[in-house]
Amino acid sequence: MEFFDKLSESLVSAGKDVSQKAKDVSEIAKLKLDIKSKEDYVQKQYEELGRSYYEKHKDEEECEEAEQFFLIKEAVEEIERMKAEVLRIQGSAECPKCGAKMPEGAVYCSNCGTKMDDMYEEE
Repeated sequence: MEFFDKLSESLVSAGKDVSQKAKDVSEIAKLKLDIKSKEDYVQKQYEELGRSYYEKHKDEEECEEAEQFFLIKEAVEEIERMKAEVLRIQGSAECPKCGAKMPEGAVYCSNCGTKMDDMYEEE
């Protein structure tokens, strides 16, 4: 009988250990998910703060960040040029007011009604 008692105690103890390990793994996974969520939140706040600071100070020529502001401006302009090239290749245009995609040569934006003649004259 003693053998079965020890076996039973071992199985109960092992079961408790496995159960505790499963709880620990679950808690760790939950905490890691919460950590990632908070890190993402902090990153978003940094981005919003940086964007806000950039918008307020981008025209200042005498500041420490002037070179970074210039590089950002150049990159944004290049992105806009590349987007325009994609639209040109696709035979489309983009409304300068609302950003809606429409066929090239459209007279008015089908989304917001902006007259498109001015846009084609700029090109």
